[in-house]
Amino acid sequence: MIAVFTGNGKGKTTAALGQMVRVINGGKRSALMIQFIKSTGYPFGEDATALLIKKYFSIIKGGIGFVGILGDTHTRKEHRDAAKKIWALAKQEIRKGTHALYVLDELTVALHLKLLHAKDVLPFLKKYATTRTIVVTGRNASKRLIALADIATEMKQLRFKRTAARRGVEW
Repeated sequence: MIAVFTGNGKGKTTAALGQMVRVINGGKRSALMIQFIKSTGYPFGEDATALLIKKYFSIIKGGIGFVGILGDTHTRKEHRDAAKKIWALAKQEIRKGTHALYVLDELTVALHLKLLHAKDVLPFLKKYATTRTIVVTGRNASKRLIALADIATEMKQLRFKRTAARRGVEW
């Protein structure tokens, strides 16, 4: 099964974490989140969750930071190389099939920014759509990815009044 959580609203990674909780509570094996943009240099709420339930859930960070924003000093090539490296690892993990759930966090962003190419990613996802449970998150999911998905949900921002994210609420 392929699920896509996309859109400009908040909650995409949080929805993926919800799927992870369902998998664990359902008595399944562990869940693995592979992050394509997020790096180890910036704290995220899911990092603390992984530490709390590390027997069931782990995160592999492959990004080197947000591309072109928040003080990013990396070249496009560096971002592309990092995305290719983590995609190779993601494919290896999915092929092994040792986890009940694979979350490819911010993969849509890597595709949208052309750090990875859909012609390399979508056929692989399609191949495993019936034998693995894969959740893909991030803004700007392509129509082709959405068409491939068994479930596609768009998080639409209706209102966001604050500018600073609060720990434990938005991250």
